[in-house]
Amino acid sequence: MIVLDLFAGPGGWSHALTILGVRDIGLEWDEWACKTRAAARQLTICTDVAMYPAGPFLGRTTGLIASPPCQAWSMAGKRLGLLDQPLVHQAVADLALGRDTRQNLLTACQDERSLLAAEPMRYLHALHQHGQPEWIAMEEVPDVLPLWRQYAAILRSWGFSVWTGILNTADYGVPQTRRRAILIASRTRTAEPPPPTHAKVAEPVSLFGPGRAQWISMAQALGWGATDRPVPTVCAGGGPGGGPEPFPSGSRKTLTDARDRGTWMQPAPASGDTPKSPREAPGWGTERSARDNGSAGGRAPNFATEAHRWSWSLRSNNQTNATVRGQDEPAGTLFFGHRANECTWIAVPPAHQREVEGAAPVPEPIRITAREAGLLQTFPADYPWAGNKGQQFSQIGNAVPPRLAAHLLAPHLGKILDPDDFTLAA
Repeated sequence: MIVLDLFAGPGGWSHALTILGVRDIGLEWDEWACKTRAAARQLTICTDVAMYPAGPFLGRTTGLIASPPCQAWSMAGKRLGLLDQPLVHQAVADLALGRDTRQNLLTACQDERSLLAAEPMRYLHALHQHGQPEWIAMEEVPDVLPLWRQYAAILRSWGFSVWTGILNTADYGVPQTRRRAILIASRTRTAEPPPPTHAKVAEPVSLFGPGRAQWISMAQALGWGATDRPVPTVCAGGGPGGGPEPFPSGSRKTLTDARDRGTWMQPAPASGDTPKSPREAPGWGTERSARDNGSAGGRAPNFATEAHRWSWSLRSNNQTNATVRGQDEPAGTLFFGHRANECTWIAVPPAHQREVEGAAPVPEPIRITAREAGLLQTFPADYPWAGNKGQQFSQIGNAVPPRLAAHLLAPHLGKILDPDDFTLAA
C-alpha cells in the first residue's frame, strides 16, 4: 500500500513519515526539490502533478497528502490569482463529478498555477472509485480554508469524516507561529485535529496530567547558549536570494576567521551569563582593528561587559510592516522567494548602552542561513538542501514543518509521536 504525496516539495511530509516509520511516494516537479529529496533518500517521481495519471496508484493508496501551490491565495506573493479563485472552485466541483474541464478553465486563469489547487480532487475522484484512500491530509495558507471546506463537503458525501480549520504550528512544538489551513479526512476514524502540545504560556500540572509546555523559542531551536555548539558561519556575497551581509567578498567566513584577523572583538561574558549571540558565543563585537582599540584619544568599547548583553531578533522581511520576533520567542512565518522576503537577524544593545559615547556599535543585520531556517522549520540540522542559496531558501519557505506534519499523520498510522524524535539543534 502507498502513501501518495502530491506536491511533495523538499520532503516536509516525507521526513515526518520517516520519523514515524513509514515511507511515501512524492510527486514533485521542481528540479532542486527533487535533488534534495534524492539526497534525503526519499522516493520521488519527478513530474508535473497536473500531467501525471492517477492510474498507477489505483487500488494501492492508503493515504493521500497534498500541499498544492497557493499563488491564488498567498499573502507572500503578488496575489495575481485572486480572480482565479472562482475558477478553482469550479474545477474542484467538476472533477468531483468526473468531468475534466481544466483545459477550458485554464485559458481564463490569470495565473496558470492557480488550478493546481484542484489537482488533489482529480486524484481523489479516481481513487474513490476503488474505495480509497483511507485517509487524507492537506495543508495550505489560511486563506485557502474556503476551498478546503468545499473539498470537505464533497468528501463527506463520499463517506469520509472531515475536519477543516486553522492551526498554529507553534502549538505543536515548531519554533515558528506559522498559521496553516488544514484538512483532515478519514474513512475509519473521527477526523479531528491533534491536541496541542505547547502554549504561549506554559501550563501547570493539573489533576488531568501535565500541562502544555511553553512555545519553543528560536534560541532553543538553534541551540544558542549550548557550550558545545560549533562556531556558525557568516555567509557573504550575493547571488539568487542573496542579500546584504557583513563581509563584502563572495567568500564564506566564520567569526573565528574574523577574530583571528583582529577585525571582530571576542568578548568574555560575565560569570554565569548565557550567550545571546545568533552566531558566536559569547557575543559579537564591532569591526575595528587592534590598532584602533589601542589608540590614544578615546576609550575603547568595553566589549567584555557590554556586547554579550545585546539581544537578537529575527526580522521576517525588508518591508516596513515586517514581523520582528526576539530570540526568546518563536519566529514569525518564514517565507522566501524575492529579496523583500529576506529574513535577517538584528541586534539591539542594552538600553543603558545606546546613548553612551564610545559604546560598541550595533552590528549590521545578518541574513539567516539555510541551516537556521531549516531548523526553525524543524528539519534536521544536516538536512541535505540542494541548490544555491536562493533555491534552498525557496524550498525551506514552501515546506511543511515536519513536526506539525508528524502530529497530523501519527493518528492515521496508529503511531505515538515521541517529542525526542525531533532534536531541533544538533
